[in-house]
Amino acid sequence: MSVPAPPRDASPPGQPKKAATAAWIGSALEYYDFFIYGSAAALIFPEVFFDDSDPATATLLSLATFGVAYAARPIGALFLGHIGDRLGRKKIMVFTLMLMGLSTFLIGCLPTRAQVGTLAPVLLVLCRVLQGISAAGEQASANSMTLEHAPPGRRGFFTSFTLSGTQGGQLLATLVFIPIAALPEEQLLSWGWRVPFWLSVAVAVVGYVIRRKLDETPAFEQQTATEGVVRLPLVVLLREHWADVLRVIAGALIASVSTIFTVWALAYATGDTVGMSRSSMLWVGALANVVALAAIPLWAALSDRVGRRPVFLIGAVGSAVTMFLYLWAISTGNYTLTLLLGILAFGVVYSAANGVWPSFYGEMFPTRVRLSGVAIGTQIGFAVAGFAVTFAAQIAGPDGDDWFAVALFTAALCVPPVLAAITARETHRSATERLGERVRDEGAARPEKVTA
Repeated sequence: MSVPAPPRDASPPGQPKKAATAAWIGSALEYYDFFIYGSAAALIFPEVFFDDSDPATATLLSLATFGVAYAARPIGALFLGHIGDRLGRKKIMVFTLMLMGLSTFLIGCLPTRAQVGTLAPVLLVLCRVLQGISAAGEQASANSMTLEHAPPGRRGFFTSFTLSGTQGGQLLATLVFIPIAALPEEQLLSWGWRVPFWLSVAVAVVGYVIRRKLDETPAFEQQTATEGVVRLPLVVLLREHWADVLRVIAGALIASVSTIFTVWALAYATGDTVGMSRSSMLWVGALANVVALAAIPLWAALSDRVGRRPVFLIGAVGSAVTMFLYLWAISTGNYTLTLLLGILAFGVVYSAANGVWPSFYGEMFPTRVRLSGVAIGTQIGFAVAGFAVTFAAQIAGPDGDDWFAVALFTAALCVPPVLAAITARETHRSATERLGERVRDEGAARPEKVTA
């Protein structure tokens, strides 16, 4: 006689907080690696790896290498999503962190174009591809881990720790680059820019220790013990949940706001047209991320009360509007105005969509294909967002100063996320074991019992 498996929500005491903490720290460390590349691509690499081109072309090529990782992410999502839905969330979380640490460290060791010619940018692109593969499984596995450990009625709050960790990593990367960018030009271009990449060794070690201690989620263990894992998660995903995959792809385009803010706006503000200092603009990003660290869990907690859709829509529509204000502020050369509007646009408004999408997307899929659904959907959308920086550099014209065209382009990329949210089901009150189910009467889904 078989013994019934424990219920899905029987997460051991303290495990939800442990999972959320591990997701926060791991994502912060992982995305520290990812975002220092963005700062270097805007400020350093045009002169180190593309110095044989004119300044405008060098910047364009450097920003294109930033987008290469996003092109690699959908490929990584196919493999890592498949493995995560078959072998568990924990294994992917450990693997992605180690791969990111290794590839980032290697970037800091690369020879420059002046030393080895065209081999230098080729090696740079290869390392960037490895970063992209790593990032493809990072957020999806961390989101699935926290969502499936989260207590009833608080999935939005707990899963938001993955994204606030991402913002923490971006903040750490920015703070590390502020003193680096202040170095004399000769030291900056010779060895200074390498230091943030070398620090990824510590990133990998700390992250490995943290994530090795995680327990697998009750939902995944229940799935394995009762129905078993799906042999080909991708086939089931595309056969039964294709509409939600499309919604996630469309919703993930909201990340274009982040890449334009983080990379293109930084390059525009510090270029010849505006001429703000590197350090001052890095502080804009740093302070915006400090505000985001507080705003993300607050928006996510609000979504646990009023729903995922309205909060996500606030972020998507608001970001389309505030990007105009932020880029206009940069064009005026007024640093105080740029700082305030940067904090509003990225720290407050964008955080509404950024904080709620981990639960919003994850709740669209059942346990058996959740990691694949979130990974594949987000990474295809993020691939477009990554190359949004390259498109923005072209749209900005030969002098790179047409900020209005870039703002309009960014606003257009916010339209698909709005449509995705409008057409999606509201899931914040659905029981965890009912997520991803197809029911004839959407109101028939059993609400979770929220205990005090």
